Amino acid sequence: MNARAFRSTVLHLLLIAVTLATIYPILQVVTISLRPGDRLYSTSLAIIPEGATLDAYRIILFEKPFLLWMRNSLLVTIAVTVLGVTLASTAGYAFSRFRFPGRGVGMLSFLVTQMFPATMLLLPLYILLGRIGLVDTLSGLVVAYVATALPFCVWTMKGYYDSIPVELEEAAMVDGTSRVGAFVKVTLPLSAPALMITALFSFISAWSEFMVARVIIQSHELNTLPLGLESLAGTFQTEWANYSAGAILVCVPVVALFLALNRYLVSGLTLGGVKG
Repeated sequence: MNARAFRSTVLHLLLIAVTLATIYPILQVVTISLRPGDRLYSTSLAIIPEGATLDAYRIILFEKPFLLWMRNSLLVTIAVTVLGVTLASTAGYAFSRFRFPGRGVGMLSFLVTQMFPATMLLLPLYILLGRIGLVDTLSGLVVAYVATALPFCVWTMKGYYDSIPVELEEAAMVDGTSRVGAFVKVTLPLSAPALMITALFSFISAWSEFMVARVIIQSHELNTLPLGLESLAGTFQTEWANYSAGAILVCVPVVALFLALNRYLVSGLTLGGVKG
């Protein structure tokens, strides 16, 4: 075996090991969700356990308020995604195309907020939401999620706009299009990959977040999916099978969205727009 074949073999073995290490926890969750009862531990290494049953999925879907949790999460996540993409696309365009007093300070402020974990913002967020009467409401949760996700999204959009030649918009305006029309008809279509990434980031950050929701939401009927699953963990007993089944079901929308947007996550549209 020559040196090149040896390096290739070692690289493939390493990739296989990393892949197995990544997939193993997911397979364990699937296995636990199929075990009868609430058995967390087992000496069997079989992925499909003996006496496998889908009772946990039936219980979590029809005997627990899982659909209510999902409805709340969908309402919050869709609102955060729409608001996040709208605000980030317009704010990023302003920072990229215009020079105005406070532009540098504004971008630096966005960057500084990313240096601190979201948990450090919980107290000021809670006080602010309390003063405007949005504590223990889904609207308050939307405001908190948009506020924490927006800095990263604005930086992403601003960086992508910078890579789009201004001459394309100027050419559209020479043809009679307004500034807003050039932004909507020229810049936004070319920014499709960045918009998709921004939407995906906003969706995932709101869909899976727990700590901010735990502080803001206090009513059980407003529980989102992370809060609902947390309620399955009791002081003396945890419903492991139901918890695992719920965890698998929570992942389904995110995986479906990622697969749907995967084809947009390839840049190159910008380069194609300036050729010729």
